[in-house]
Amino acid sequence: MPAPQVTHATDPLECERAHLASSRAALRAMRVDVEALDIKDVTANWVNAAVLERQIDERITALADLAHTPLFFGRLDYLHAPGAEAAEGADGEQFYIGRRHVHDAAGDPMVVDWRAPVSQPFYRASKKEPMDVGLRRRFGYTGGELTAYEDEDLTDTASGDQTSRLLQSEIERPRVGPMRDIVATIQPEQDEIVRSAIGGTVCVQGAPGTGKTAVGLHRVAYLLYAHRERLSRTGTLVIGPNRSFLRYIEQVLPALGELNVRQATVADLVAHVEVRGTDSPAAARVKGDARMAEVLRRAVRSGVTMPVEPVVVVRGSRRWRVPAYEIEEMVRELLARDIRYGAAREALPQRIAHAVLVRMEEAGEAPDDRVQDAVARNAAVKAAVKVLWPAVDPVKLVLRLLSDAEFLAEHADGVLSQDEQREILWARPARGVRSATWSAADAVLIDEAADLVARTPSLGHVVLDEAQDLSPMQYRAVGRRCTTGSATILGDLAQGTTPWATDSWEEALAHLGKPEAAVEELTQGFRVPRAVIAYASRLLPAIAPGLAEATSVRESEGDFSVRAVAADALDASVVGACREALEREGSIGLIAADARVPVLAAALAAAGLAFLAPGEETSADARLTLVPASLAKGLEYDYVVLDEPATVVAGEPDERTGLRRLYVALTRAVSGLTVLHAQPLPGLLA
Repeated sequence: MPAPQVTHATDPLECERAHLASSRAALRAMRVDVEALDIKDVTANWVNAAVLERQIDERITALADLAHTPLFFGRLDYLHAPGAEAAEGADGEQFYIGRRHVHDAAGDPMVVDWRAPVSQPFYRASKKEPMDVGLRRRFGYTGGELTAYEDEDLTDTASGDQTSRLLQSEIERPRVGPMRDIVATIQPEQDEIVRSAIGGTVCVQGAPGTGKTAVGLHRVAYLLYAHRERLSRTGTLVIGPNRSFLRYIEQVLPALGELNVRQATVADLVAHVEVRGTDSPAAARVKGDARMAEVLRRAVRSGVTMPVEPVVVVRGSRRWRVPAYEIEEMVRELLARDIRYGAAREALPQRIAHAVLVRMEEAGEAPDDRVQDAVARNAAVKAAVKVLWPAVDPVKLVLRLLSDAEFLAEHADGVLSQDEQREILWARPARGVRSATWSAADAVLIDEAADLVARTPSLGHVVLDEAQDLSPMQYRAVGRRCTTGSATILGDLAQGTTPWATDSWEEALAHLGKPEAAVEELTQGFRVPRAVIAYASRLLPAIAPGLAEATSVRESEGDFSVRAVAADALDASVVGACREALEREGSIGLIAADARVPVLAAALAAAGLAFLAPGEETSADARLTLVPASLAKGLEYDYVVLDEPATVVAGEPDERTGLRRLYVALTRAVSGLTVLHAQPLPGLLA
C-alpha cells in the first residue's frame, strides 16, 4: 500500500506558516490581556485577591508559547454534506488542532484544543468512517519550524487507509530529556480510552511500547478539560512506582496546559511513619495480603467494652440516669452498623445525651439541641465513652500488633496461620513508635488502620501506573483515595516483579473496590522495534502464559544484536557498546542487575564516559544513563545496552520474577538494543 505523498509546494506551505505565525501572535496577545488584568477593585478581601492572583498566574503560565513545541499539529477540513450528521460545531469549516485553544481578537478560534469534540475525528476518522471529514492534514516540524505537511483524502474510498510517514517519523523520532506528550500521535484505540466517560473506571492492560502511560496522562488532561469544575473541587492524582518514574513523566501534563495534578508514589500516600526497614519476601507477602484488613478491623475494635454501671448526668438540681443495659444496646448497635471507629466514638455520646433528653421531656422539660450538645460534653458522659469506646492511635495499634504475639494471635485467629503470624512478628519488639524500624508494608497497614478509624478523603480521579506490582493491601490504599471518584489503572501482568504481583486484573480491581471496571487491552506497540519485541516475547509463555503476544507497528526492524563475550572482557565490551551507542542520536540506557551497577559505574568512570542516574534529565551533553534493573520499569531510551541477562534473572527471589525483570529490561529500547552476555542466556532466549 503506497504511503501518502508529502507535499512541499511553496504556496500551501507558506500559507500554513503564515497561519502558524498569526496563531503565535494571537497567543501572545491572549497572554498580554491576562497580564494586564487589574484585580484591585474586583475582590472583596485579601483572601479572594490571593486566590484570583494565583489563578491569573496559572493562566499566564498555561499561555506560554514554547518555541520548540508546535502550536498545532493537524488540520481538519469538514464536509458537512447535506443530510449528513456533522460533528458538533462543524459546518464545512476548517479547524487547526493543537495542544491548547487560541483565538483571535474577535474571539474566533485559530487553534482548537485537541480535547474539544470537534477535534475527535483527527484521531478517529478513517475512509470507512470519515466522520464528515474530507481532508486530514498532518504537519511536520523541525526545531519548532513548520517544514512539511501531509494530506489524507478521506473521501477517496477507492484506496484503503494509508500509513502516515509524518506520523511514523514522529513516533520513531529520537528523544532526549523527560517523557513527551503524544498528543499528535494518539491512535484510535488509545483515543477511545482517553475520551472514555469520567463515571467509570478503566483498566488498561498494555504491552511494552503501547503507550499506556501516555494514555493515562492524556486521559487526565481530557477529563480536566471536560469536567474542569468538578475535578477542581475533588482533585486528581497520578500514582507512579517510584520517584525516578515520576520525574520522567512530570513534564507531560504541564505541556498540555495542566499544572495542578498531584503526582505521588504509594509510599508517599501512606507516609504515616518513617520507613527505615525492609521485610523478608515472605513477611512482605503476608503483610500485603488482603486478610490483614480483617486482622486490623478486629484489632481496632478490640478495646470496645460493654458497660457495667449506669451513666448519671447531673444538671442543676436534677440527676438523670441512663441504665447500663440501654447503653449496651447503643454500643452493640454502633458495632453492628460497622461504621468508622472514630465516627462511632463521636456518635456514642450523642446517643447517651439523646437518652437523657428523652427523660427530660418525659419529666415536662423542653430541652433543645444545645442542651443535647451540652449533655454530650458532660464529664460523666465523656468518662463513660473513654472507657466503653477508647480512642485508637493507628500507629500504636500496628506497633502492638507486630510486637505482641498474644495480641496478634487473638485477632488473627482463623485468618492467619501460626507460621504466618510468626513471619510478621518482629524478632525484637520496638520500645516505641519512633524507635521502631518500620517497613514499607507496615506503613500500608497503618494506613488501613487509620482508614478504619477515620475515612480517607476521596479524590475525583486517580491514575495508577505500573499497577501490576501492588499488593492487595496497597490496592486498598489506592482504592480508598477514589471511593467516590473514578480511576485509570495502567499496567502489564507480564511485568509484575514483586513477590505479590497480581495474576489477574479482576482480582486487582476487586481489591481496589472497582470490580465493575472495564479492562481494555493494548497490544500494538508504537515505541519498541519489531525485532526487539519479538525477542522479548519469547519469555511470555513462562511469565504470563495467558497474555497475547505484543506486535509492533513500527516499519523499522530496529538495531538489534546479541553478543556473547568472554567473562574477563564483559565490562570492557559493555563500555564499548555504550561508546557505539553514543555515536548515534538520542538517549542511551545501560541496564544491569542492581549488583552489577557499582562495577559498571567504575568501568564507565575509568573510560571517561559520563553517566546519569535514573530520573536525572538527559541533555545533548549527557545522554547515557546507568539504570539498575529494579528501576527500569516505565522508562525508555532510544538505545539500550543490556548487561548480562542471567545476572538480572538471578537477582530476583525466584525464576519467574527474574524473567519478568528481564522482560522489562529488554523492552526499554525505542530504536536499538544490544545484549551482552558471558553466562549462558536463559533457555527461552538461547
